[in-house]
Amino acid sequence: MADFKLIAEPRDEFGKGAARRIRRAGRIPAVVYGHGGDPVHISLEGHATMMALKHANALLEIESTDGAKNVLAIARDVQIEPVRREIEHVDLIIVKRGEKIEVDVPVHVVGDAAPGTMVSQVESTLAVLADATKLPELFEVSVEGRPAGEHILAEQVELPAGVELVADPELLVVNISEELEMDTESDADETTEDEAADEESTDEAASEDEASEEE
Repeated sequence: MADFKLIAEPRDEFGKGAARRIRRAGRIPAVVYGHGGDPVHISLEGHATMMALKHANALLEIESTDGAKNVLAIARDVQIEPVRREIEHVDLIIVKRGEKIEVDVPVHVVGDAAPGTMVSQVESTLAVLADATKLPELFEVSVEGRPAGEHILAEQVELPAGVELVADPELLVVNISEELEMDTESDADETTEDEAADEESTDEAASEDEASEEE
């Protein structure tokens, strides 16, 4: 069963002007392709599409307006306007039940490492091979209680049954290191010395001014 159903309308106008008119009407230009068929240009309802694409690797059921033909698809490329963060165009790839496809799955770090440590997430996604209709939305990686000096590699990330790692097993995903400490005492000493030097310079300048006036 698909995660979301989106109603598609056929699109026969192309170019930037046509795309702007579609977006002004509250819809999003899109193209559906895959499995040897010709690309099909469509538009999708804006709000429903935006909500669906908040979920990584969501399985979408694309339904034609007359209900004559439905296809399953996932978003392969999403173009987002950088200022308003609005979806401008979506590329959808058709998938079939039972086939495996390669996707990038977000990595989410959870838990608190040992006190005095700093957690650095090096990789935000992992490439895996998974059933097209059972794609994982994210992988959770726990750093709970881990001390400084530990790290988590791609091969150490727990994957659901049936999901195969495509990324390099030795890929560094998360690193736990010692927390950097600021030498506040040294900073304070340097500040005090600078202030004393400034005061000394001011006093010398004042003395020189007084000497000039007496002359």
